[in-house]
Amino acid sequence: MAPPVRYCIPGERLCNLEEGSPGSGTYTRHGYIFSSLAGCLTKSSENGSVSSINSRFAKVHILYVGSTPLKNSFRGTIVEIYKSFRPGDIVLAKVISLGDAQSNYLLTTAENELGVVVAHSESGVQMVPISWCEMQCPKTHIKEFRKVARVQPEFLQT
Repeated sequence: MAPPVRYCIPGERLCNLEEGSPGSGTYTRHGYIFSSLAGCLTKSSENGSVSSINSRFAKVHILYVGSTPLKNSFRGTIVEIYKSFRPGDIVLAKVISLGDAQSNYLLTTAENELGVVVAHSESGVQMVPISWCEMQCPKTHIKEFRKVARVQPEFLQT
């Protein structure tokens, strides 16, 4: 059985220097190893290294078109992601072009109504939006940057 995948984001503390050694995609500060890229954390022996998803864009699975669920998901890419998304976020985005063979669809969240709809904190709790650019974990009260969607009332489930 494969070990569970652990995603990390830029600035996330991975471990202390006694537990691992820094590799590409990491930096050290105050005796700890931090991620400098978003990606999957992989361990070789006991050493941690970050494999880049990409620091400039997010790969996404398109699950719905409007309110219609898709039978099979499609792949898309969102550019301009600085402090906007993290792996596992559910995002409301708009298709702006077909993109290329690798990315399939090019997406944007550049409108106020578009952005993160659902996000979970590191403790696994669904986060609560506290502004249009921040969400907070109700359990730990840790704040994280997100590009929060301004969901229209008619789209909210009651």
